[in-house]
Amino acid sequence: MTFISLLARNRLAIVGLFVMVFVVVLSLLTPFLNLADPDITNTADRFVKPFSSEAILGTDHLGRDLLSRLFWGTRLSLAVGFAAALISAVVGAVIGILAGYYGGNTDNILMRGIDMLMAFPYILLALAIVAALGPGLMNALIAVAVVNIPFFARNIRGVTVGIVHREFIDAARLSGMTDARIMITEVLPNVVPVIVIAMSTTVGWMILETAGLSFLGLGSQPPRADLGSMLGEARAALITNPHTSIIPGIMILIIVVAINLLGDGIRDTLDPRLKSGALTRPMPKTKVITSRQNKVVRDHSLLQINDLNTEFQLKDRIYNAVRDVDLSIKKGECIGLIGESGSGKSVTALSITGLVASPPGVIAGGSVYFGEIDLVRAPYETLRKLRGNRISYIFQDPLATLHPLYTVGHQLVEAIRVHQSISLESAKSAALSLLKNVQIPNAEERLNAYPHELSGGMRQRVSIAMALVNDPELIIADEPTTALDVTVQSQILNLLDSLRRERGLAILFITHDFGVVSQLCDRVAVMYAGQIVEQGPTE
Repeated sequence: MTFISLLARNRLAIVGLFVMVFVVVLSLLTPFLNLADPDITNTADRFVKPFSSEAILGTDHLGRDLLSRLFWGTRLSLAVGFAAALISAVVGAVIGILAGYYGGNTDNILMRGIDMLMAFPYILLALAIVAALGPGLMNALIAVAVVNIPFFARNIRGVTVGIVHREFIDAARLSGMTDARIMITEVLPNVVPVIVIAMSTTVGWMILETAGLSFLGLGSQPPRADLGSMLGEARAALITNPHTSIIPGIMILIIVVAINLLGDGIRDTLDPRLKSGALTRPMPKTKVITSRQNKVVRDHSLLQINDLNTEFQLKDRIYNAVRDVDLSIKKGECIGLIGESGSGKSVTALSITGLVASPPGVIAGGSVYFGEIDLVRAPYETLRKLRGNRISYIFQDPLATLHPLYTVGHQLVEAIRVHQSISLESAKSAALSLLKNVQIPNAEERLNAYPHELSGGMRQRVSIAMALVNDPELIIADEPTTALDVTVQSQILNLLDSLRRERGLAILFITHDFGVVSQLCDRVAVMYAGQIVEQGPTE
């Protein structure tokens, strides 16, 4: 997805962009507008109220037109803010790239200097610099730029450190490129997004800092107006004539909020995960390239797999992950799928549910019948209705199942209401009952717990509860006990076995542990190099 299309999806960023474009255009057009001279005083017209015939926004304590001073002051404040941000970004980028690229003593010297600047509060350091240089808008600009250099330097240095050890930097060095050329042509393009994000999020703060210095009389000097000096001059009349303070204050608020909204939008848009579209697009259906289906002799199995082939196409090479797999599972039966790592067990399970990532994965042939439905050729909507409903999947890592930002209860209720038309209270009651069924102590409290607040065994029990919420007919358990200690592993296996017998569940249990298979499974299928090489009863 392009930068513009991603930014357009962020409504708040678009609002910020629209407001900033409007303000900047007005500022650029200020010299060409028919406005009163912002510096001409007229004491006879002091403190004229807004919306009067003499002045639309009224006048200040010297009779100067507030509309004109607002336009010229906004123009000046924006210019100083953007100039300070540019200076900080350039100097900070140079320091950050040099420190991150060379490391060692260069890094220590430059970063210790940055640390010294950061040891002082920004505004106090800016006041000290202006006190040393003297009041004035240019000196205020320099002060604001200097105190913000550490922010850019440290961010860019961190990114540079991660870049200089990459392969393309080593290749550039081996090709004979000088350090200066590498920093300009290889490092700089990779840190530009960080610079842009940092600038977009700090311009508003710099405008506030400049306004603060001008408010104290250390920035813009009379009769020149900027938003800060307008506030400073109006503070004496805040009670009697509040419009002289409110008008520039509102403009500062509008500018800073708009910049922050736009900056946040740019930051999110430049996130590589969003740029790839991985977080915004729905998961595509696994690609199926088989054009003809061989005649399948159906039996009475709940799940029947025939000649399943799954491969991964990487550039000009094809890797056969699953080859000619035949397997069937009856209702209430537990089948153990066992094999070494990389033998194709998990890919087989993902192929059953249509969860193989495409590209590069494709199902190249075969059929997977769940009842009367061929899952390989079923429409995406059919698969979506089956997943988490009639077919459930328990992953090896429960953190891959549970969302870290939502409570356990919220996620269980969501899983229920996606497939069932029931009330929120009924769903909560069902979720609580499930937690009790999987033997979670203090189930009422656990409903409001976040995944990180639970132990590994508890998280896996929650994952099992989530798999059971819609009373599935088939559960695919992909090594659900591998990451657990022996005691918890035994408890989970006993729980699955008891639930299977109570509910008549069919289970495809993926593991590489023969002990687990002998304890839980009725039959076992041994997988090697993508093929099932042997299968039979466990007894």
